Amino acid sequence: MDATLVAVVGVALFFDFTNGFHDTANSIATSVSTRALSPRAAVAMAAVLNFAGAFVSFEVAATIANGIVDQNAITLDIILAGLVGAITWNLVTWFFGLPSSSSHALIGGMLGSAVFASGWDVVKWGGIREKVLIPSLVAPFAGVVIAFLLIFLITWLIARRAPSKVNRYFRRAQLVSGGFVAFTHGTNDAQKTMGIIALALVASGHLSPGFDRPPLWVIVSAALAMAAGTYVGGWRIIRTLGQRIAKIDPPQGFAAQTACAGILWGTAHYGFPVSTTHTVSGSVLGAGAIRGFSAVRWGVAGNILLAWIFTIPMAGLVGGLMELITRVEGGSVVVLVLAIAIAATAFLGRSYDTRRRLVPATA
Repeated sequence: MDATLVAVVGVALFFDFTNGFHDTANSIATSVSTRALSPRAAVAMAAVLNFAGAFVSFEVAATIANGIVDQNAITLDIILAGLVGAITWNLVTWFFGLPSSSSHALIGGMLGSAVFASGWDVVKWGGIREKVLIPSLVAPFAGVVIAFLLIFLITWLIARRAPSKVNRYFRRAQLVSGGFVAFTHGTNDAQKTMGIIALALVASGHLSPGFDRPPLWVIVSAALAMAAGTYVGGWRIIRTLGQRIAKIDPPQGFAAQTACAGILWGTAHYGFPVSTTHTVSGSVLGAGAIRGFSAVRWGVAGNILLAWIFTIPMAGLVGGLMELITRVEGGSVVVLVLAIAIAATAFLGRSYDTRRRLVPATA
C-alpha cells in the first residue's frame, strides 16, 4: 500500500509539473507577445510567483478532495488511473498547441476512473454543478466582458497621448499584471494537485477525511512541482495565446491580465477550481475585440472552444480505460509504466519545442 501511495504521489506531482508546463502561457503569453519581458525572464518571474501563490488559500484543494467524488469509493488505483488520464490529455493538447484546461483534465480523469470503478452514483453531482460547471462557464465570459470594458476605459484615457509613451508605460505595468496572474495561477492550480494527494492520503488511511488543510510537505512539493513546470514552459501554447488569438499591444495585454487575475483571485476564495487557461483566453479575446471583431482570429478561438468541450469527457475516457487496466494482475504497474513513458515523451517533446523556440525573443 505504501509503495502504491508513493507511486500515486509521484504521478500527481508529475501532473502538477505538466500543469505548470501546460499553463505557463496563462501568465506570460501577453507579456512576451507585447515585448514587455523576454521569454526567459517572464517564465522565471512566473515560476517564483506560482510557488508563492500556492501558500495563500486551500479552498480549491478542499473542493478537489471532498467535492467531486465520494471519498469512500476512492482507492489509490482509481486516483492513479485518473491522473494518467489527465496527463495524457494535457500532453495531447500541448502537442497541438491548444490551451485546454489542466483543471478540467484532472477532474475529467478522476471522474472517468471513479465512474468506471463504482458507477455514476460515486459522482457528487451538486458539487460538480455548483463548484465546477457553473463557475467554469462564467469565468471565461466574465474575462471577455471585464477585459473589454477595461481596455475601453484605457483607450479613452490614452486617446490623446503618444503611442510610444503609452506602450512604454504599459509594458512596465504588465510586470505587475502578469505577476498577479502568475500568483493567482499558483493559488488555483497548485491546490488541485494538493487536493488529489490529500485524497490519496485519505484513501490509504494516512489522513483523516475531515482535514482542514493538506500536510505541509504536500503544499511545498506541489508548489515546487508547479513552479518547475512553469519555468520549463510550454512554448507552443504561449504562441497560441500571445500571438494567434488576437494581435494585442501593451495596453490590451495589461487589460487582459488584470481581468484574468481579478477573476482567479475571486474564484480561489470560494474554492472554485476554474480553468485559468479558459479565463485568460476569454480575457485576451475581450481585450483584442476593442479593435473590432475582425481583429480576433475566430478560427483559433473555435479550436480552443472545441478543446474546452472535449477535455472532461476525453480525459475521463482515458482515465476510465486506465482503471480497467488496473483491475488485472499487475495492472497498476502497467499504468505506472505508461505514466513514465508519457513523462519521457513530454521531455523529448519539450527538447524539440525549445529548439524551435516558437516565441521570438525581445529585441
